[in-house]
Amino acid sequence: MLRDQLKDALKESMKQKEDVAVSTLRLILAALKDRDIADRSKGNQDGISDDAILSLLQSMIKQRRESIDVYEKAGRQELADKEREEIDVIETFLPKQLSEEEMTKAVKGAITKVKASSLKEMGQVMGELKATYAGQMDFGKASAMVKEMLG
Repeated sequence: MLRDQLKDALKESMKQKEDVAVSTLRLILAALKDRDIADRSKGNQDGISDDAILSLLQSMIKQRRESIDVYEKAGRQELADKEREEIDVIETFLPKQLSEEEMTKAVKGAITKVKASSLKEMGQVMGELKATYAGQMDFGKASAMVKEMLG
């Protein structure tokens, strides 16, 4: 289970005195705990699923990429570098990311599977992609591909 891998990695990083990994893993586990608490109100006492954890990790990477852009525009390279190091730590827990070519193939397959023919079915296509490829692709890019193919 991904949750256990994160906890084990934190322990190992603490032993190895890897400061960036320790702080990043603590941030991940804190966000995970927040999500678990929010999910309890919906009746889920076990915590969020691995797919939801992958989604959380993807959003954390997206936030850091946005921060990198802001820091570089402000001339704060040391902060941008720290964000990159955090992305490297987070990415170790994600499955292999699909290449551009594989992503295009996956989007076409999802469109065919849900028999989408217009932008009205975009939600169904994105739902299919998220169910099948959680943590393996940037859904922002996938969304743009779906719009282009259905538009």
